[in-house]
Amino acid sequence: MASIMSSTAQKVQHAVMGPREGDKTADFLKDTKEMTPNARLTTDYGVKQTSADDWLKVVSQDKTGPALLEDPFARERIHRFDHERIPERVVHARGSGAFGKFKLFESAEDVTLAKVLTDTSRETPVFVRFSTVLGSRGSADTVRDVRGFAVKMYTEEGNWDIVGNDIPVFFIQDSIKFPDVIHAGKPEPHNEVPQAQTAHNNFWDFQFNHTEATHMFMWAMSDRGIPRSYRMMQGFGVNTFTLINAQGVRSFCKFHWTPELGVHSLVWDEALKLAGQDPDFHRKDLWEAIENGVYPKWKFGIQVISEADEHKFDFDILDATKIWPEDLVPVRYIGELELNRNPDEFFPQTEQVAFCTSHVVPGIGFSNDPLLQGRNFSYFDTQLSRLGTNWQELPINRPVCPVMNFNRDGAMRHTITRGTVNYWPNRFEACPPASHAEGGYVEFAEKVAGIKARARSVKFQEHYNQAQLFWNSMSQVEKNHMINALAFELDHCEDPVVYGRMVTRLTDIDLGLAQSVSAMVGGEMPQKATRPNHGRKAPALSQTEFPGTKPTIASRRIAILIADGYDAVAFSAAYAAISAGLAIPLVIGTKRNKIVAADGTTSVTPHHHLEGFRSTMVDALFIPGGEQSIKTLSKNGRALHWVREAFGHLKAIGATGEAAAFVQIAIALPQITASVSGDVLERYGVVTVGQVKPTSFSEAVTIAKGAKGFLENFFYAIAQHRNWDRELDGLNTQIAY
Repeated sequence: MASIMSSTAQKVQHAVMGPREGDKTADFLKDTKEMTPNARLTTDYGVKQTSADDWLKVVSQDKTGPALLEDPFARERIHRFDHERIPERVVHARGSGAFGKFKLFESAEDVTLAKVLTDTSRETPVFVRFSTVLGSRGSADTVRDVRGFAVKMYTEEGNWDIVGNDIPVFFIQDSIKFPDVIHAGKPEPHNEVPQAQTAHNNFWDFQFNHTEATHMFMWAMSDRGIPRSYRMMQGFGVNTFTLINAQGVRSFCKFHWTPELGVHSLVWDEALKLAGQDPDFHRKDLWEAIENGVYPKWKFGIQVISEADEHKFDFDILDATKIWPEDLVPVRYIGELELNRNPDEFFPQTEQVAFCTSHVVPGIGFSNDPLLQGRNFSYFDTQLSRLGTNWQELPINRPVCPVMNFNRDGAMRHTITRGTVNYWPNRFEACPPASHAEGGYVEFAEKVAGIKARARSVKFQEHYNQAQLFWNSMSQVEKNHMINALAFELDHCEDPVVYGRMVTRLTDIDLGLAQSVSAMVGGEMPQKATRPNHGRKAPALSQTEFPGTKPTIASRRIAILIADGYDAVAFSAAYAAISAGLAIPLVIGTKRNKIVAADGTTSVTPHHHLEGFRSTMVDALFIPGGEQSIKTLSKNGRALHWVREAFGHLKAIGATGEAAAFVQIAIALPQITASVSGDVLERYGVVTVGQVKPTSFSEAVTIAKGAKGFLENFFYAIAQHRNWDRELDGLNTQIAY
């Protein structure tokens, strides 16, 4: 009786409040098993096994004879192992995901009747998968690439998938070009090289010949192509969808996710090194933040254009190679996404999750965006080769609301449907279609008139204005990075025709850009622009406009370098403050054995040693003093390299006591001076204090610019993500790292 009452109460709560985050968790329980010491090994058909180590064979004490095929246990293990793999995704094969919740804080009932966007009492369970696009499942996380940002919402009305990217536009306008753009970006067919890179002839040959890709490749060559973390990326629905309100009025819409932590990226040298030093960097980063309770959050926003205003812009709002500039169409933020639970098992959840742009709920519809129209077909179709026709019955894909229809059979069918009919209409009137009043999906009655032709409207044929808009809107730092990115990519193109043409293409955007790239990669130096740069800018295109909601060190990784004889007071104070700020202190020693402090009694066992870890894997570097510790580190080439590399990658560096002079000597630039007193000195994000007392470290650290305390200054430098002045003034290029 208790269980019945509990179930009834749960159903009532669900009906009143809508699905909660826990609904999907509970849905998984029926398919979840716990491996414990009390459990015993069995076959897939339930019989307990006495050995997992030896095939049944003919043996004696001194001889081993043939293995016997009659052994069903061994055959089952090998049979299952041989068939563990499924086809990987053609694109977005490399990914990572997490569970969480979506909460609405403002109703959008003026533009949609979708309850997930109008009911502010709801808490909708979600699963989000982040990914690279071009690389295989085994490729590295930090390659230059577009990142997938796919959200599955398990709403009461059915699953709603927003299958987006971290870049708001795409390379193609019409989905018929999908095979071409992906073939061109993938490894070249004759030698399967390079893996997970666009730095090759075919990719850039396509970019030149397919002019509608111009805007997108500018985004890909920006810092957006090498994000610091999945948690520090924007997400965009890319395509134009529609919203329909209760009065039947339709609007056009784009979806946005903006991270609470701000939009931040790696620097290129760092990304290159991480691909070899820690190819799972982004996967680990997401997992680590959630495990530590620093849950990533994004604001959810919508851009809305009324039907009456569809044609008032100088671009077509259905063109996926164009943004809707925010000075023309502001983003209206109405909700929040939080990720707060890691998967229990990667394959059945992160690998088997399947997203479809065609999965929408009542109140949300499709525009005539030609890229979206093809995605609606393709994403549905691609699941068949990976997962089979019953892929929507997999636990990660099935909705939390009731599912009832006359779909039957197929490989791996799980659902058992009682009854004597499997068709409609039937004599029992079983499972009739739902009316609009009952929540049935009703397509918008759009009037369509035109001719049948393989053609595009006039506005679709303009390909350069927004590429110029994007370039003009970048900060000087971002422009420098784009020049270097293009120079790197084209340097890997051996065919002079390819890189020569691309220099010409860049003159369609900006002559200075084209000349800067040409000077580095070769080809004829352009003397005039192919078309004038219109000079316009737009807000919210530069990453510098998204620093985060507040200065914080939360979830940042901060290395603490020590050797025997370190200053225990400075070490302990910094370690405690870093932890209190919800950052991750990582102790890096000359060895991963106990390291004893200068007081002779305090000791610590490092997380890693200098040769096993690198500065690329952290956001900032702190070195406490201690005469003997600094003497040891000063004679260690790897320790010196740690400091120089962190400086070259524009990261915050903090040093106290004897370490202040050590950092100054390691960097060896006249602009970087160190404190020799109890006063805190900050130079280009290098924060030092020469004389340390217990009172030098406050227990509560307030992150603010211009504060007097060492930790306040150091934490503020970390919260800025990078010290861009270091790069603008050319300091990072003056040291070897």
